[in-house]
Amino acid sequence: MPEACIRMTGRAPWPYLPTPRPMRYSKVMLARADILDFDKLKATAVSTDPFAHILVPAFVKPDRLREVVSDLPDMKARGSFPIEAVKLGPAAKSLFTSLQGEEFRAVIAEKFNLDLTGAPVMSTLRGNSGEKDGQIHTDSSAKRVTILLYLNPSDPTAEKAWTSQSGALRLLRDGENLENYAVEVPPVDGALLVFPNGPTTWHGHKQFVGQRYVVQMNYMTTSTKAKAEMRRHHVSAFFKRIFAPV
Repeated sequence: MPEACIRMTGRAPWPYLPTPRPMRYSKVMLARADILDFDKLKATAVSTDPFAHILVPAFVKPDRLREVVSDLPDMKARGSFPIEAVKLGPAAKSLFTSLQGEEFRAVIAEKFNLDLTGAPVMSTLRGNSGEKDGQIHTDSSAKRVTILLYLNPSDPTAEKAWTSQSGALRLLRDGENLENYAVEVPPVDGALLVFPNGPTTWHGHKQFVGQRYVVQMNYMTTSTKAKAEMRRHHVSAFFKRIFAPV
């Protein structure tokens, strides 16, 4: 109760109810609430065929996908660009903030029974696929966990709509045959794919040339090899930010 009121009346009115303050939300909270469907992620079970992974369709909420896509840069060059090297609109920035946040890290750690405390994060955005992309491979041993988030709308009326299924990623049972797959992941509508990296986590896709937006994020090891990759990542971000035509 203000002191001046007490002096004027001789007593404080009862009850004294302070003016409620509006609740403040951090950028991370807003990103989590508005763009990514964490409830769906938490409810998704780990699949084991052909290797441990989780696949979450529409992890980006459908009513926010078009906004996120419109906030992506019109990428002309091939290759993966560190997010520090590209210009993102507010919705796309919020998506990355949430994806790189501690809640997402904790969910992935629990799903795969991993200790990801302090694991460095490397995040890139790829906007185009070329003739040599999609070959069968496993990821670098410096990458503990691979996270792929596909941002191609399947709605043909949407801006930057996906028009081909040729670039659908396949999770393979061996490293030789692209047709020997257990899961095919259409790269559309905010689909999320996560898997711990290993010597048999073979994957690839049929050749697709053209626009194909995918967020590529990794929890890295702390090995010398990983540190070298992170250094290259930061150097690449610096030069691509200056020179790359994105």
